[in-house]
Amino acid sequence: MKTVLIVDDDPSIRETVAETLHYDGYKTLAASTGAEGLTMAERQRPDVMLLDVKMPGMDGFEVLQRLKASAIDVPVIVISGHGDIDTAVQAVKLGAYDFMEKPMERGRLMVTIRNCLDHHQAMADRSVLQTQTGHRNPIVGDSRSMHAVRAFIEKVGPSEATVLITGENGTGKELVVSAIHRASARRDRPLIEVNCAALPRDLVESELFGHEKGSFTGADRQRIGKFEQADGGTLFLDEIGDMGEEAQAKVLRAVEESRFQRVGGTETRQVDVRIIAATNRELSAPQSGFRQDLFYRLNVLAIHLPPLREREGDVALLLDWFMADLAGRLKVRPRRFAPETVAILREYSWPGNVRELRNLVERLLILAPEGIIRPTDLPPLPGTAQTRPEDASLFSSNDFQDFKTRSESAFLQLKLKENLYNVSRTADVLGMQRSNLYKKITKYGLRTQPVE
Repeated sequence: MKTVLIVDDDPSIRETVAETLHYDGYKTLAASTGAEGLTMAERQRPDVMLLDVKMPGMDGFEVLQRLKASAIDVPVIVISGHGDIDTAVQAVKLGAYDFMEKPMERGRLMVTIRNCLDHHQAMADRSVLQTQTGHRNPIVGDSRSMHAVRAFIEKVGPSEATVLITGENGTGKELVVSAIHRASARRDRPLIEVNCAALPRDLVESELFGHEKGSFTGADRQRIGKFEQADGGTLFLDEIGDMGEEAQAKVLRAVEESRFQRVGGTETRQVDVRIIAATNRELSAPQSGFRQDLFYRLNVLAIHLPPLREREGDVALLLDWFMADLAGRLKVRPRRFAPETVAILREYSWPGNVRELRNLVERLLILAPEGIIRPTDLPPLPGTAQTRPEDASLFSSNDFQDFKTRSESAFLQLKLKENLYNVSRTADVLGMQRSNLYKKITKYGLRTQPVE
């Protein structure tokens, strides 16, 4: 049972809100002053706080500031009888999840509290994953190939050797580069990235090595190149297979000798840079157009990142990770994936790899109905046996209890739609208590507003 702390100097507000929350299965605590609410938040650690703004002594804004300063992790919904845009903006800036104006409509209050709890849980899940992996952008996966990738990073990270990472687009090469850099003694020095495919051929040398003022038309000032920027740290040459042959020759010399000259300059500059290169192309074949001497110089330590279609079992883990991470970033209620949805996504070949999966999760967070993501919410995925009709999903139940659950969910969703998503009217038509219908809406993740 979730606990809601109501902080308001008006006893009638406290009693009315508490009665409403009890009716929907919440436990409540009440405080009549900001100071009392702050103390109760610290000692009782409620799941969510409803906080009034205008109170004698310590007002709601000061409570928010003290909660943040004391690192008391309680999500707050600010309530006020004097609602305006400035008050709402200030509340959110101080860390409140949302702002509601009195008098509060019961349905919206319930939805806001539920969304607040879900958002807080998503942030907590993301924090746990970050702690377990040691980084906010972890290399997620439990397949054998991903265990091998993490073992490779652990071994080669502390070395100074050049690394070549190969793999299809979207497999996470940038994450591996970051992980290797963090595992090295250079972790406190710069990690500089160069997208070789995006560099105009006539500016590659200037971009990598810099130029002196007046060295060519348009060079109106001195420029420090990427090699110098990365001095003492790591230089990541992404998509190096797309670099022109002339630039390859100059990069080879810089990699071998750790020295170069700026364009238009005469001074030879020495740098201490570790090189990590990445490509989605096959560079070892002579017909690739890539200098083989540069390939052998880069290919000291090599790792191939497998495509997502070969990472059996990792799709579900990635779905959960991106759902928690993106819901936290976007400040929206996270969704849950129905088992049949996960089965379809496991079957999909993912030509865009992990990047495509992340984009799909973000799309579903924005467009799919709240609650459970079902196969009907997915866009067309070639090569999968997507089941679009609702009854096909219904009759795919494994047992009678599962069939009853799906039947009730489909029936209630239909009745909500027929009654224009008016929960009170739907409850009356069905002859059931509103509180019971709200519980089932939460249980099944039903839509409470039309899909736009």
